[in-house]
Amino acid sequence: MTDPDEAAGIPERSRAYVRKGSDMAENVWQSLVDGKLLGSGKVSRAAILGQQGGVLATSEGFALSAQEQQAIIEAFRDPAAVLATGLRLAGIKYFAWSADPGIIIVRKQADGAILVKTRQTVLVAVYQAPTMAQEAMPVVESLADELVNAGD
Repeated sequence: MTDPDEAAGIPERSRAYVRKGSDMAENVWQSLVDGKLLGSGKVSRAAILGQQGGVLATSEGFALSAQEQQAIIEAFRDPAAVLATGLRLAGIKYFAWSADPGIIIVRKQADGAILVKTRQTVLVAVYQAPTMAQEAMPVVESLADELVNAGD
């Protein structure tokens, strides 16, 4: 019998966290997007990506293409490159404001996104004016810390 978490692409190290909330891995990841990120009121669109590829959960209407997902993963491997090229998220071009191997902040005018890498996932959180990066960042970092502490 196939493990449903394995079939869903949930990294092995994250499975303990996923099982705490539900046997339905998709629902747990989705609840993190909906409750922790969007529910904060500081994030307007969000996704959780697996570092090996694939979208674990996303907010409605926030579709990251396979190319965009790969570019996000690559950006954490080479933060200097993303500073030069920026990132495209759901078809919108953002310019990098700050990038290091653990967190990337991108902007487009007054809007922006915060991307945080955990051991097995990448959190992508878009904020819109009047929300500022400084307001959205603690929300995203808090979820990342929670995942890391749970074994992700």
